[in-house]
Amino acid sequence: MTTTDISRALNDLLFTPGGDLAAAVERHFAPDYRQRTNGVWSDREGFVQHMTALRSLVRDGRVEIHDELRDGPRYADRHTVTLTRNDGSISVTEVYLFAEMAPDGRFRRVEETTLLISGHADDRNLGSVK
Repeated sequence: MTTTDISRALNDLLFTPGGDLAAAVERHFAPDYRQRTNGVWSDREGFVQHMTALRSLVRDGRVEIHDELRDGPRYADRHTVTLTRNDGSISVTEVYLFAEMAPDGRFRRVEETTLLISGHADDRNLGSVK
């Protein structure tokens, strides 16, 4: 399996119309995947619930990587996610991400902090919506 990165993963999960969510999660996230966003932990099942909720709110978007580093199984990046909701409103969130990769190149653990750059105040919760 090819080593993934956050841009490939988010494009596959959120910005591929008609894409199979279960298959995308399987491609990019190890079975024992855990994620902490703004201090709140979730397991892989909770992450799938989060992606399902986001997919219901978002019609389009893009990921822009500003900085990206790899060191063995460690991965870190700073990226911006621009989302267009179904109602046409747009939000921009900057994300600071640190991760551990599984031996097969998928994410095993992600810890991230998000910063809303623009959008409605409620968009601060997009990183953990379920």
